[in-house]
Amino acid sequence: MAKVIIDNVEYTIEDGQQIAPLCEKAGIPFSCNSGVCGTCQIGILEGADNLGELNQEENDLGMDRKHRLGCQCVIKSGVVKITY
Repeated sequence: MAKVIIDNVEYTIEDGQQIAPLCEKAGIPFSCNSGVCGTCQIGILEGADNLGELNQEENDLGMDRKHRLGCQCVIKSGVVKITY
């Protein structure tokens, strides 16, 4: 099981899952849910290596390992600390 910490609130999630449901639960706004609008941009404070690689949608919006889209991120394992 992995952990996602969003603005100091800890959530547990299975390895290999998208973090979008946790982000929504934490109040991060979503608009398109397909990586086009950038509304759900999050900052990765710790554990960037525990997330999957940036996908094409994130690359198209100029994201990097410390700035991701909540609707597109998959946690591999471990702990990731993010902020909105």
